[in-house]
Amino acid sequence: MDLLTVGINHRTAPVALREKIAFTAEQLGEALRDLKAAAQMEELAILSTCNRTEIYAVNPRKETSTVVEWLAAYHDLPLGELMNSIYVHDTDASLRHLLRVAAGLDSMVLGEPQILGQVKDCFAQAKANGTLGPTLDRLSQNTYRVAKRVRSNTAIGQTPVSVASIAVDLARQLFSDIGRCHVTLIGAGETIELVGRHLRQAGARHLVIANRTLANATSLADELDGDAATLSELPALLVDTDILIASTGSQLPILGKGTVERAVKERRHKPIFMVDLAVPRDIEPEISELADVYLYSIDDLEQIIAGNMSNRAEAAAEAETIVDEAVVQLLAIDKSLDAVDVLVNFRKRHERLKEQELERALARLAKGEDPERVLTGLANQLTNKIIHTPSVRIKEASTQGQNDIIRAVSQLYELDDEGGNDQT
Repeated sequence: MDLLTVGINHRTAPVALREKIAFTAEQLGEALRDLKAAAQMEELAILSTCNRTEIYAVNPRKETSTVVEWLAAYHDLPLGELMNSIYVHDTDASLRHLLRVAAGLDSMVLGEPQILGQVKDCFAQAKANGTLGPTLDRLSQNTYRVAKRVRSNTAIGQTPVSVASIAVDLARQLFSDIGRCHVTLIGAGETIELVGRHLRQAGARHLVIANRTLANATSLADELDGDAATLSELPALLVDTDILIASTGSQLPILGKGTVERAVKERRHKPIFMVDLAVPRDIEPEISELADVYLYSIDDLEQIIAGNMSNRAEAAAEAETIVDEAVVQLLAIDKSLDAVDVLVNFRKRHERLKEQELERALARLAKGEDPERVLTGLANQLTNKIIHTPSVRIKEASTQGQNDIIRAVSQLYELDDEGGNDQT
């Protein structure tokens, strides 16, 4: 199992860089096929969320630099801009990293529940696009099992905390009565749905879901007992909006500084609280320059989150122990599978030799040749073919000073110092 992980996340890169190499759902299929051709790899998966972009690959040819260069080129980024933030893991570290990611141990919000679903989607995309081979498939199934074990056997998943809940908690700190606030949510995906549910639990009564596709906005608005709108209605909505939270898959900002500035004037400079949970960002960062707008990006929330995580330290330590044990077990299983493959191929090779020589011997017997001569020929041919390749490799090893190979052959065939008396 030659694994490779290449990626950046919220710890190594700011949102300004993460948004540049994020993949939309529509891009993933093309990206997987393009990377497969560029790196000549059969097994690939790409995980792209607001906090990380990671490539998981089976890498027997050790094509690490090709993957890194492809990632930069695909997003039209100078390689140097990426190199200070990127991390590369080989087999053991890749396995540990993926298990930690799926268990929520590497998340901005420790133990967040959404990441396991995102990891599952990542491997489902790989399967749909023909890049999920047997190694990654086995790895994905083991990853799901370990992540579920972490949630079942530790307190890390209790009283779940998410970026969505942190955003709503921050709004509650700024507004004493959220029930009196007008809230606009941009997007209609899982994150915005989660934000909406937290807002309802916090007492929000005036919710508008604005989305590019009105049908999706209407569907979510019905669930949250809110109203639906299109993105073209945002300028008018902003005039009454006290809280705005955005999370879409758009590649370009949805809210510009000019639009917000005009809305603030119409509001007579009544403050607006904004949280941008999207990567790439939905709200132009220059909006934070406006005096009456309080804009938080997903990176701004990280400091708030860090202060809330101390009570999860014990659960995290227990979870790390589960991951450590799983890494040891899975690596041991993988090594045993390698041995099984070798044994199967070893037997197949010699079965083919047997069938070939037996066929020749039977043909000679059918022609009336002397049976003793035929059997002697069969034994000699089989012996010569079986020992030919090992003999060549032993001679090569001797010439190149590879004594470990010579010792391994001696051990395999139970040869003694006197020349190999048969011990059977």
